[in-house]
Amino acid sequence: MFIYILSILVGFLAGLASVTLKNITYFIESSLEGGIIFSRNQLYFILPIAGLTLVYLYVKFVHKQKLQHAVSSILFSLSKKKGVIPRKQILTQLVAAPLTVGFGGSVGLLGPAVATGAAISSNLGQLFHVTVKTRSLLIACASAGAIASIFQSPIAAIIFAVEVFSLDLTMISMLPLLLASISGVLTSYFFLGNESLFNFTITEEFEIKDTLFYIALGVGTAVASIYFTKMYFGIIKLFKPLKSPKYRLLVGGLAIGTMLYFIPPLYGEGFGFINHLLDGNHLKALGTTPFDMYLDNIWVVIALLFGITIFKAVAMTTTFAAGGAGGIFIPTMVMGSALGNVVAKLINHIGLGFSVSESNFTLIGMAGLIAGVLHAPLTAIFLIAEITGGYALFVPLMITASISYLITKNAVDHTIYTRELAERGDLLTHDKDKAVLTLMQLDDIIEKNFRPVTPETTLGDMLHEAVAKSTRNIFPVVDENRSLVGIILLDDIREFMFDTRLYGTTKVKTFMHNAPEHIFYGKDSMQKVMRKFQDSGAWNLPVVKNGKYEGFVSKSKLLTAYRRELINFTK
Repeated sequence: MFIYILSILVGFLAGLASVTLKNITYFIESSLEGGIIFSRNQLYFILPIAGLTLVYLYVKFVHKQKLQHAVSSILFSLSKKKGVIPRKQILTQLVAAPLTVGFGGSVGLLGPAVATGAAISSNLGQLFHVTVKTRSLLIACASAGAIASIFQSPIAAIIFAVEVFSLDLTMISMLPLLLASISGVLTSYFFLGNESLFNFTITEEFEIKDTLFYIALGVGTAVASIYFTKMYFGIIKLFKPLKSPKYRLLVGGLAIGTMLYFIPPLYGEGFGFINHLLDGNHLKALGTTPFDMYLDNIWVVIALLFGITIFKAVAMTTTFAAGGAGGIFIPTMVMGSALGNVVAKLINHIGLGFSVSESNFTLIGMAGLIAGVLHAPLTAIFLIAEITGGYALFVPLMITASISYLITKNAVDHTIYTRELAERGDLLTHDKDKAVLTLMQLDDIIEKNFRPVTPETTLGDMLHEAVAKSTRNIFPVVDENRSLVGIILLDDIREFMFDTRLYGTTKVKTFMHNAPEHIFYGKDSMQKVMRKFQDSGAWNLPVVKNGKYEGFVSKSKLLTAYRRELINFTK
């Protein structure tokens, strides 16, 4: 019952954080809109740089740490920090994200909302001294509460927590997630009323003759998802040579400003753009551009919408690379809505007599991108279904989302959220075996009660100072810098132990040999450690930390720790 009460509280606080983020951002946007954004000056070049500069100053003088990707940092805290998130993360996203988005950064607020809620729930869990597993559940509850509050879609919020945070959906976790989701959506209703992000009602239902077009849209959104992911990592890599944050800020700010000048819908989150497309008003969605005189030509409109599909990923990633804070979920929806609308317009105007609903394709394009980019097909399906207030488009949603997910999953193993964590072996998944190994900490199983010797140590000194005083049958051989140069087993010297003639003349280097494998602290994941034991057949392997001997890991202790963690994970 205490956990249920905490989940309701976490859902409320996460919902409150989401509402706060939205209101601060909209206040900044409306203040700038009334001043210079839509004036004749078109000062798009200045605004992103101004916002990123404010974020840079806050990070440098207040946060004093590099900004981490919102959802990725949560996944890392779940796998390696036992769900502990620093308290200052609560304020950081509430400040940095509105400054980034409000001044034109082409990112979303969902990631920061989830990160803020997660930080609140983590610190609440620490305050009440709950277990690690309960703290992880509360973090998932916070994400559900934040999403339910922003989209007013409680079912999709629960599914997001399960798909993205690899949570086991059992009755133990289901009820807290449900309570947090309800709490979050009620918080949104309380502060914002019935106002929703998307005011859309389905007027044209699914027709079986359109099935091939939805299959084509699924393939198109899959290609766009792969492009989105590869573009993200490509631009991040492109900015790496710029070591100074000031240079990244300047280059990124100017690049974003240039894109905003030619394609205004890239400004901020882009919910207005989506709503105008859903209303069938593509001219209002595109806004004022240098190409206004050509907008009577539908092919120019299609080209501009396709440009948004291409450049949304570029603008979003440039915002991150330049030092901005935000999320990728909503930019994914913007890109998907543009692509879906483009596909529908192509079908309607290609001259073959076909006619499809542009609004429906706009919605289903969003689902296809969410399924592909985030590898979250169920979240995509239920989110769009809840946004539209019914399940009239459930079949085309399933067709497009499943095709997009299957193609993207085979082409890109990991999402933007998970790739770096997976490469380091720090990613929790639905695979229980891998999840348990990820949760284990190498520090907990390193044994240090071994007597080291040097290569120049005589056999006699080794017997008197190491063998006689040790309870272990393995001895690390280290040099004067404490670097590991070899090992000696008791069996290696057993036949020479009682030959006193060798005590003063024979040295350790005569008997030492290389270890069958080495464990590198900070580099080897627990999966890799387990694999090294399996491949080498050894019972003990030495640990090397920063080039120095640190201790040994025994197979028996590793398996005991694994069994203990497995029991804690599954109970």
